[in-house]
Amino acid sequence: MPISIYNEVNNDRIKYLSANIWDLPTQINELQQWLEKDGTKLKKGKYVADIGFDIRKDATGGGGIINSKMINILAEIGMEIYLSEYPENK
Repeated sequence: MPISIYNEVNNDRIKYLSANIWDLPTQINELQQWLEKDGTKLKKGKYVADIGFDIRKDATGGGGIINSKMINILAEIGMEIYLSEYPENK
């Protein structure tokens, strides 16, 4: 799955990011890059970025950062972020 971006009203897929990448920090970074480049072109609506991730076995803290610039873009276009945790054996 990793990141499925779609219109919440009609479920039309807009973009699929991070194919086969289940690492949340990497996905957050890729989503931010897409939002800054292409996401800002979306008309205000009801969108979802559903991020499917797996817990990092060796994680000891830290992780992805949803910064204020990203939050502003999300608010401007009307996009929610869903965090969907999947077990180790996808």
